[in-house]
Amino acid sequence: MKDMANVVIVDELATSSGERLIGRLTLNKPKALNALDLEMATIMLDALMCWQSRDDIVAVVIDAEGDKAFCAGGDIVSMYNAMLESDNGIPPFLEDFFKTEYTLDYTIHNYTKPVLVWGSGIVMGGGMGLLCGASHRIVTETSKLAMPEITIGLYPDVGGSYFLPRLPGKTGVFLGLTGGQMNASDACFVGLADHMVSSTQKDALLHALQDHAWEKTASPSDDVSKLISQLDKPSENIVGNVEKNLSLINSLCQSEAAVDVVHAILNADMQGDKWLTRAQSTLAKGSPITMHLVVEQCRRGATLSLSECFKMEANLSCRCGESGEFQEGVRALLIDKDMKPKWKYATVNDVPSDVIEHFFSSPWASGSHPLNAL
Repeated sequence: MKDMANVVIVDELATSSGERLIGRLTLNKPKALNALDLEMATIMLDALMCWQSRDDIVAVVIDAEGDKAFCAGGDIVSMYNAMLESDNGIPPFLEDFFKTEYTLDYTIHNYTKPVLVWGSGIVMGGGMGLLCGASHRIVTETSKLAMPEITIGLYPDVGGSYFLPRLPGKTGVFLGLTGGQMNASDACFVGLADHMVSSTQKDALLHALQDHAWEKTASPSDDVSKLISQLDKPSENIVGNVEKNLSLINSLCQSEAAVDVVHAILNADMQGDKWLTRAQSTLAKGSPITMHLVVEQCRRGATLSLSECFKMEANLSCRCGESGEFQEGVRALLIDKDMKPKWKYATVNDVPSDVIEHFFSSPWASGSHPLNAL
């Protein structure tokens, strides 16, 4: 029986097949735009690990309460409070949070049963980590996807080191640097979503999954795809921004040097295009340290396995927790809300290479990395 008071509602939906069930995880903090906290990640991971070994669970649906957001990111206010108390060290809370979140994301990527994520509304940061690893990633006309960590002095984590460099052309670097927002068409074009349906169709999807004859299927994943394909599409034509600007994006981000890429974007004539101009403005206000981290994580991540990317991100994220840049970014955006972060370096040119190298170094002794089990 589901408990509506929980931050994640864990449910098992009966099907017409009798003994076959659909696992369902519903993020349940709509007032906080379903921002992912440690308790939520722990509940989700525990449920997935349990369902993985059960023959009666044929598929898993991950969705959220409320229409505004699937998941707007991680619980960075709790991270901020932990950083305040850590005195420039790595807060134990951050290590626990990132270990759990990245293990959850990795589990979704490697799950042996179909995982459907209903990515309607805002899907940012930690929400992208939940969506990107699913086998069936659904977006709607209300979907707004982004990795805007440059605004808070972090970087696109939750597997961004793996999926960003694998997007078409240089779109991964561009989206990571600018926090560029993708709609459903963009998400499908770059390969971060598989299906675009009407936002009114969630109940229809759940009913279709429950009514399906699962005992007769040889491939649950194929059956799920077929059921999704029968849902109504958005009534409106959703015009993307990435595909039409791909040539420009590739030309601006062709260098492997962060300084060159950042200057190219900041100095480009965006010819009044609102999407490009907004991306340019976000980059201009962002953390110069993050600018370097994005370019470097994409360069390294392009040749790393998924598990290697998550281990690298655990290093990066904990280093961000001790550097003060992340703390300052959260302060300016969410705590004091003055929108005037005092970044450690004035421009991308001022960041020493050894500072960036330190972010990629492991804080842990050999053999004691928290994600060694991945």
